[in-house]
Amino acid sequence: MGIGVAIGVIAFRKVTEVQASMQSTLGPEGLNRSVNRLADGVYDFADAVRAGMRERETDLRSALGVESADLVRR
Repeated sequence: MGIGVAIGVIAFRKVTEVQASMQSTLGPEGLNRSVNRLADGVYDFADAVRAGMRERETDLRSALGVESADLVRR
């Protein structure tokens, strides 16, 4: 639950930052910078989601008593 909130906060902050920069800078350079910041935000968001998925998978594996070696044999 806490990871979901953190991901939401990160995404909101990045989108707000990009939106503010787009309003303050006009022209091709400003647009290019804004798109780069938005792309960075998307990558950061995806990394946060992956980290959350890894953490949740670890929690589930330990709760179910499943080891990685068990999955390799299948």
